Amino acid sequence: MIEFLWPLAALALPLPLLVYWLVPKANRQEPALQVPFFGQASSFSQGVGSGQRRSFIRRLLMILMWSALVLAATRPQWIGEPISLPTSGRDLLLAVDISGSMGAEDMKQNGATATRLAVVKDVVGDFVERRKGDRLGLILFGTRAYLQTPLTFDRNTVRTLLTETPLGIAGGKTAIGDAIGLSVKRLQERPAESRVLVLLTDGVNNVGEVDPVQAAKLAAQEGIRIYTIGFGADEMVVPGFLFQRTVNPSAELDVETLTQIAQLTGGIFQRARSSEELKSIYEALDKLEPIEQDLETYRPVRSLYWYPLAFTLVLTLLFGLLHPTLTSWVTNLWASIGLRQKQNEAAAP
Repeated sequence: MIEFLWPLAALALPLPLLVYWLVPKANRQEPALQVPFFGQASSFSQGVGSGQRRSFIRRLLMILMWSALVLAATRPQWIGEPISLPTSGRDLLLAVDISGSMGAEDMKQNGATATRLAVVKDVVGDFVERRKGDRLGLILFGTRAYLQTPLTFDRNTVRTLLTETPLGIAGGKTAIGDAIGLSVKRLQERPAESRVLVLLTDGVNNVGEVDPVQAAKLAAQEGIRIYTIGFGADEMVVPGFLFQRTVNPSAELDVETLTQIAQLTGGIFQRARSSEELKSIYEALDKLEPIEQDLETYRPVRSLYWYPLAFTLVLTLLFGLLHPTLTSWVTNLWASIGLRQKQNEAAAP
């Protein structure tokens, strides 16, 4: 349906008539309704024949222009049908480590070697797609932690921004405590039963302003459950000059701290050594029970004021074409051009 944001603006519609009736005729030198660039508009009552018809048309155009301007001033807008938002779900923040170590190529994906971050983007992206009904947010952290996506029902945007995230954009180190602190700030105003943080990292907290355990205690006070995931393979074959050697690329993973964070907040810690294990962990997280939330509706709004404004512009151009001064000027211009052409032809040998 159509609604008017400023309906009282319609009271200005009879204003030209009031001016016409109230201004004394003896002092009336110009028409009651002015147009900015036609200050020399003459009285509409003058002229016979074609001039009289032109005067009537111009008067009608001015009435239509004023009506369209008043209509635009009322700010009409189209209100769409109500769209119900999901009535159940939880507020779920995903904190993903994008530090330099996430570029380690110790994963297998579709039979090929892949980096940790590439696997995370694929698995977490599928997880996001399945979480219909949840408000999802995305926090990326490295040396610094920042909110990439606030809590939203738009799962496609969350997945797209995660997929487009380059490695190391937040710095090469790992600030787990700052990521948890930022999550607490974003979740503390949400209903207590629905606050969930899923934190994935492959390293140890080695930078930042907040200690991870202290941040976890603060999260526990706010009723935020944190599920921690330690990601990375235990073995990786590294080619050498003479022979190959096996190393542990996850030697720096702080399992003890991640376990303590989960225990303090009522969550769980899980270790993912491959893409298959990571998928199974996120499938287990899918079984989190949703909570009931207040029903929310959304009605799309589209402004329509520019339609009468465009209509007024067209009428103004038409009014200008019918103005006698402009008409005579165009006629004289064409006559001058024709006369000059004739003079040039006569002067030619």
